[in-house]
Amino acid sequence: MAKRRDIERDVLGSIGELTHSSLPPAELFRELHTLLAHPLGFDGGCWHGNDPVTGFPTSTVSDGLDPALFEQAVHLELQGEDATTFTSIRTAGHRAQSVDRATDGCPEQSVRYRELLRPCGYGDELRINFDLGGGRWGSAAFMRERSRGRYGTPALRLAERIAAPIGAALRSAHLASLQHDRPAGPASTPAVAILDRHGRLCSADAAARDLIARMAEPTAHTGGVPSGFLTVARQAAWRGGPAEVRVCTPDGQWLTLHAAELDGPGGGIAVVASPATPLQRLPLAVLAHGLSPRERQVALHAVRGASTKDIATLLHLTVPTVQQHVTAILDKTGVRNRRELVALLTADHLPTLGLPPQ
Repeated sequence: MAKRRDIERDVLGSIGELTHSSLPPAELFRELHTLLAHPLGFDGGCWHGNDPVTGFPTSTVSDGLDPALFEQAVHLELQGEDATTFTSIRTAGHRAQSVDRATDGCPEQSVRYRELLRPCGYGDELRINFDLGGGRWGSAAFMRERSRGRYGTPALRLAERIAAPIGAALRSAHLASLQHDRPAGPASTPAVAILDRHGRLCSADAAARDLIARMAEPTAHTGGVPSGFLTVARQAAWRGGPAEVRVCTPDGQWLTLHAAELDGPGGGIAVVASPATPLQRLPLAVLAHGLSPRERQVALHAVRGASTKDIATLLHLTVPTVQQHVTAILDKTGVRNRRELVALLTADHLPTLGLPPQ
């Protein structure tokens, strides 16, 4: 029988090969699901691509789960007070966490366990955030049937180790999609869909119907809309105010989904999809280039047109320190000067500028 460390080494090697294959996120998730099913020991799983700025799930690949329960899962994730939500796990400083460990062996303390996992016959769940460089590029949840016992230290250790390389692969995919984003044509118009307060599609215009078909996730859920539509609508309903998320379509177009509650007896949530503006893509671009927190601050001020002296004053730094940060930023993004930096981070499409050095 192979030793656990040998298994971990083989898994990490296989992940390394996959992450260098430049697969689209959905295909990468399917390959990873097959690869990790045995080493982690799960019976059902769900993978999400996220808006790295807000952390909202925007796409879903699932296997072995009941699609009819997806809306309930989103409700518990976005509106539940639970130590096992992706946000709670991240806040606690973990990349991976199980229900059993988060509740100190008392899973009944978890609302998610009581209302979703236990009724489905699961005894534990392992969740991973694919965080890297300040962005949450994706997340995953793996359910294990009660008869198989709870996740132990080896599985949690492996989950912690795979989080960073998978996060790096997803960040690279975001960077490539931003670089090759299809600019919106002059006749582009917003697409509008109306969802009920549970996230189910009520009506849509022709543009929204086309977009929903392009972003279809047949294994995700039964609400009639892609994950990004559902999560932004549920977030708006929970907040009682507008919510926004960035999504990339499977054919490589970056969009912004804006959701807001509707007045009147019917209520519901309007979700408007429109091409992401350079300003809306800017936080994604800054995160995707792997800049440090301080470098991100300097880059954002540089894009706004601030001089080196102005940036030093705003951030309470010395001028030489700001110059060092600017040099590091130019090196990481692969551009030669501030003009090219601004163009790289804000322009619609720049085929003349290559991707930064790997």
